[in-house]
Amino acid sequence: MAKHRDRIGIIADVLKAADTGTRKTRIMRTANLSYGLLRKYLDEAVGLGYLRLSQELYQVTEDGELFLKKHNEYTNRYSKVGKEMENMKMEKETLTKLCKNNGKSEFESSANKNQRVQTRAR
Repeated sequence: MAKHRDRIGIIADVLKAADTGTRKTRIMRTANLSYGLLRKYLDEAVGLGYLRLSQELYQVTEDGELFLKKHNEYTNRYSKVGKEMENMKMEKETLTKLCKNNGKSEFESSANKNQRVQTRAR
């Protein structure tokens, strides 16, 4: 499944690509952007104060580093929440199956078995 990046994800990718001072071409390739999108996001990152241009090299500023740190924290939390939601979905599917077990729930079937065992033991 293709994963589409949003605006903040693209800005983060641009900043990661420019980590040590880099030219446009490397950022474009590393961030996987067309030239048009590269120009748009470089202009935006410079305008936000996340990148600075010095002698044709783009460098991440302190504000850019702070943005990347916050973005990484967000991404990690979002991933954990996504995994938890997937687990909850599987739990719901299990509960749904239990409710559709030949018209009887798994709990009823288990209770009936226990009752038969107790009756035989008497």
